[in-house]
Amino acid sequence: MRQLTTPREEQRLLTVVASAEETALLTEVVELRARNEQLGRALASRAVIDQARGMVMALAPCSSERAWDLLVEVSQHCNVKLRDVAVALVATTKDEALPEPIRRELRRALRRLHLADRR
Repeated sequence: MRQLTTPREEQRLLTVVASAEETALLTEVVELRARNEQLGRALASRAVIDQARGMVMALAPCSSERAWDLLVEVSQHCNVKLRDVAVALVATTKDEALPEPIRRELRRALRRLHLADRR
């Protein structure tokens, strides 16, 4: 009866299997690190967006949901990411000027919000 694999072939197969397992683990580590980094960025973005929401709520007494909608509206009209709108708005607390397109759209959105509240 012939042996299916020789000891040398078995060793090579074990090496390949170990390498495949290591490759799978390394791939998983890389994916987890990328996901962790993405989640960290999302948390940082979320914090600044929440600060901007609070600022909008103070500017135009409204609910958190309406403040969110207003920021989304400004973002869409300016074609600027929501997080960038929020960063720009929060930066005004450090004496940075709000970029003109965002300032203009924020003013319009606040005006629409006030008009809607009067009805």
